[in-house]
Amino acid sequence: MFKPIALLAIALGVCPGAQAQTYPNKPVTLVVPFAPGGTVNLMGRILATRMSEVLGQPVVVENKGGAGGSIGAAIVAKAAPDGYTLLLATMGQQSIQPLLSKDLPYDAEKDFAPIALFSTVPNALAVSTNVPVKTVQELIAYANKHPGKLNMASAGIASANHLTGELFMLRSGVKFTHVPYRGAGPATADLLAGQVHVMFANLPNVLPYIKPGKLRVLAMASEKRSPAAPDVPTLEEAGVKDATVESWYGLMAPAGTSPQIIKKLETTIIGIAKEKAMAAQLAEQGALPFPGTSEDLAKLSSEETKRWKDIISRANIQLN
Repeated sequence: MFKPIALLAIALGVCPGAQAQTYPNKPVTLVVPFAPGGTVNLMGRILATRMSEVLGQPVVVENKGGAGGSIGAAIVAKAAPDGYTLLLATMGQQSIQPLLSKDLPYDAEKDFAPIALFSTVPNALAVSTNVPVKTVQELIAYANKHPGKLNMASAGIASANHLTGELFMLRSGVKFTHVPYRGAGPATADLLAGQVHVMFANLPNVLPYIKPGKLRVLAMASEKRSPAAPDVPTLEEAGVKDATVESWYGLMAPAGTSPQIIKKLETTIIGIAKEKAMAAQLAEQGALPFPGTSEDLAKLSSEETKRWKDIISRANIQLN
């Protein structure tokens, strides 16, 4: 026998099946867990614009930066599981933050429902023009000759660029002073101004400044050279081995979201990532399509957690 509440839900057409069939019938919020101006924000807005067109409802980006992405992630984790509040997921808040914080306001494995993977970008080793180096080896020599002089910016403690920098320091033997920001945008602004000296930035974040000579990009922390900057060597080519880190971006919903809604969004995101026009748009920004299923996203998050556990321990990284 149906309970009165269940009967009322059916009468009002708000049972899970009905919700999934009509989804979306109002604007969707996409939480970007970093400040405006960075690559995470750029990927979120590119995806949101196309999602709006495909889904027929506005997909509104809300930037909720801070704490390496965990503030924005916590907002989504606590949101209603109805498909109308989504998270632009990154390696930082899904695979790295859980290794560092005992007081994390969400459980990366239990509080989210993976939806799909969307894109990936290489991390570029960028330096301010006031640093007198033009190659990775010159940077290593300069840092060793002037210990404590070079500051390394990042989008926040335990962000992808921070961890890439820590990995580089472990592999090369140099030491930078880490300066965390609330996002890649403000970090890049200070790099351009010469307030900080080094940053492992997502390529889209620094690509506009390479040709004008406002920043120098010495290498890519990727397996292959980027088509957007073919003259820039990989770290492997520059003599620093086992330091490859490519940032990925996907979509997650609060745990408990209807499987039908998850499937609709998964199909939508993968379809968008496979569009030729989207591939061209991403390429202009130095990014690449990286379509993957909800299972692919869950597996990648788990693999990244295992990878960074050792690096975090060796670098003695701790959240304040």
